Amino acid sequence: MSQKETHSISVALAAATCTLLGSGISATVDAQEEPAWDFNTSLLYYGEDGDRVKDFSVSAIARRMFIDDRYLTLGLTIDGLTGATPSGAIRQDVAQTFTRPSGNAAYSVAAGVLPLDDTFKDTRLALTAGWQQPVGDTSQVSVGASASKEYDYLHLGVNAKFARDFNQRNTTVSAGIALSMDSLDPVGGAPAPFSPMLDVGDTSNRLGDQDKDVLDIVLGVSQVISRDLVVQANYSYSKSDGYLTDPYKVLSLVDGTSGDTLLRSIAPGVDGPSHQFLFESRPGERTKHSIFGQAKYYMNGKVLDASYRYMSDDWEIDSHTVDLRYRIPFGANRYLEPHLRFYTQTDAEFYRLSIPDSLPLPGHASADYRLGNFDAITAGLKYGWRTRNDNEMSVRIEGYRQTGSVPADQLIGNQVSRDNFPDLNAIIVQFGYRF
Repeated sequence: MSQKETHSISVALAAATCTLLGSGISATVDAQEEPAWDFNTSLLYYGEDGDRVKDFSVSAIARRMFIDDRYLTLGLTIDGLTGATPSGAIRQDVAQTFTRPSGNAAYSVAAGVLPLDDTFKDTRLALTAGWQQPVGDTSQVSVGASASKEYDYLHLGVNAKFARDFNQRNTTVSAGIALSMDSLDPVGGAPAPFSPMLDVGDTSNRLGDQDKDVLDIVLGVSQVISRDLVVQANYSYSKSDGYLTDPYKVLSLVDGTSGDTLLRSIAPGVDGPSHQFLFESRPGERTKHSIFGQAKYYMNGKVLDASYRYMSDDWEIDSHTVDLRYRIPFGANRYLEPHLRFYTQTDAEFYRLSIPDSLPLPGHASADYRLGNFDAITAGLKYGWRTRNDNEMSVRIEGYRQTGSVPADQLIGNQVSRDNFPDLNAIIVQFGYRF
């Protein structure tokens, strides 16, 4: 295969299989005579059913193309999060009262209702910057930095990547590294692991600010198999150290026979939790290994993009992800892209629905459904078109459904008849504009 054929097919595949609206990979400019800016913008809405989490997100990526294949990329994302999220406490046949994360007020949940923390409100501002340039005739290096700020969270990160072409540019090997340094300042302070939820105004179980560091290493290879097929394989290593606990998640302390949450004595005139709840505790380290494979197949204008990822970590979570996209052009300026994604994972070794009072406290425990055993499917459709001034617009609508279960050996007494892992449904709508 000639280099010209390889270049044209690779560009068509890359441009046709972007994963987010408004953030597609731009086709390489053959003759770069003048510096130019390229902008990708998007507006996204994500909403869960049952008045749970909602996210309104605006993002923009600006890339300036210089001569000699050098690129400067700048990114900005603003997220507005609202709604409610499960606190980790289990349902009860009676009403339950909880102290809010701030420790300054209490709220109640009706009998039979899944306890949700309705104070989930935040605004996130994220910035990214990157520089990419060739090194010699067959290599390329890129460096970048990232920062994001939430009300209770600060992220700072740096990254670098080196790639080299072989085999008449049909084979590319790459290595990347990223380091992030995060600081947490939870509302009301980070609670001590397994400390009880206290009365309103009592902060004696709170710790100071917390930190965590994350190191990511990625090794990859991509290969042009034919003028119609490009494949890629990556291995990723991730090491997290520090405070990995969610300071807003709790567990119910239950009777070892009935499975009901133990009542708590409250002094007259004092607001506080009606039952006994313990703040969760997670290990201070986590190591993840991932293997990723992807193939993009060009078929007379249509493009099939299929990928698979396997992840395993020392928390005993194993996950599998299959992602399929199929771009179908209509004329020269329009296309449809169906999308289907399957995800499944096993539960963490310390995942617990509740903690029975008849047993000693475990080393670690969390009732966070995101660490449980669940399956998820995302299905949707993207429609894109070129405007009269040769810009690109697109709209994507997808549905998300998650179903999970609690291991049978964790269910105690009355818990067997309750919905301990309710289904989650969400809708995703995204508009993109590239100019």
